[in-house]
Amino acid sequence: MVKANPDAIQAAPDGGGNVMPMTRTRAAGPARMKRRHVRLLRGFYLFVCLPLILAAGYLYFVAQPQYASVMGFAVRSEEASTPTDLLGGIASLSGSSSGSDTDVLFEFIRSQRMVRAVDQRMSLRTIWSAPGDPIFGVAEDASIEDLLSYWQRMVKVYYDSASGLIELRIHAFDPKQAQALGQVIYEESSLLINDLSAIAREDATRYAANELELAVERLRQARQGVAEFRLRTQILDPEADIMGRMGLLNSLQEQLASAQIELDIVNQTTLASDPRVERAERRVKVIEERIVEERARFSTDEGTEHGAYANLVGEYESLAVDLQFAETSYLSALAAFETARAEALRKSRYLAAYIKPTLAETAEYPQRPVVLFVLGVFLFGIWASLTLIYYSVRDRR
Repeated sequence: MVKANPDAIQAAPDGGGNVMPMTRTRAAGPARMKRRHVRLLRGFYLFVCLPLILAAGYLYFVAQPQYASVMGFAVRSEEASTPTDLLGGIASLSGSSSGSDTDVLFEFIRSQRMVRAVDQRMSLRTIWSAPGDPIFGVAEDASIEDLLSYWQRMVKVYYDSASGLIELRIHAFDPKQAQALGQVIYEESSLLINDLSAIAREDATRYAANELELAVERLRQARQGVAEFRLRTQILDPEADIMGRMGLLNSLQEQLASAQIELDIVNQTTLASDPRVERAERRVKVIEERIVEERARFSTDEGTEHGAYANLVGEYESLAVDLQFAETSYLSALAAFETARAEALRKSRYLAAYIKPTLAETAEYPQRPVVLFVLGVFLFGIWASLTLIYYSVRDRR
């Protein structure tokens, strides 16, 4: 078998059949690492490997283990049925979740108000301080803003708007403290829901209560007006007084008729000079004058010391109408208030925990492999981007 000579000259025929010499070729030697390759490796070790080694050392030998307590709850609204509903065969209780209250509660758990309330009860700076672990621990002199930022790292809130369920994952360096934090958060959330329920009840009855107050004031003024009228006129009921005076007037009318008949009989049986005629005429005249005076009481201002009876009756009727309207308005407002209060009491919001704060047995955090993987991807991306930018700028020169 003939071996190929690497230094042999290769030839190729031309178009006319003649062999033309070609360029001498030499076999490729082994690849050698150049200076730019060394710089790339050094950059990779410096920007990727070294930070990963330091991070791994910190995570496995310095970082304090964290325990997680899980809890879940939802805002429920129960409406108790009235006796009418029970007689009608309607279900006695109907439960539903309150979406708006759940949204408020979700924001409240992540707010500074919640952090301050829990800190006053448990001293979060003491619970979350980790000596020798400045990355995963909180400083003992941290401000409330720093504590709020750290809270959002250690207390994860997950909210399902479709079902209205809220789930919390509370981290701490001690499992019992994590569980205690969850219990305090649940208690503070319950207080918020109770406050919202009280505000809702107050809003539901405020309008009815205002209307009731107005009706009570209107009734008081109407009764006071009637009382002042009676004290001023010394008449309890002008209509009853008029009826009495009308009875007196009717009696005078009857006496006048009887006196006139007696006068006619005297005139027919005796002479004009008879003293009985004069006495009968005087009696008729007195009765007529008395009737005129009694009638004048109903129409003239001199009828009583307080004016004519017609004016007194008109004033009293106006006061009586106001009093009747005030009493009717008061009864309606009272019924509306009682109805609104009963409806408000029927609707009750409360916090229902479907997962009570759990007690962890194993430290699941920090998740070291996950943290190292994410950090490695991030560092590799930065290194690759810087390398591409460097060679792109160099090639343009």
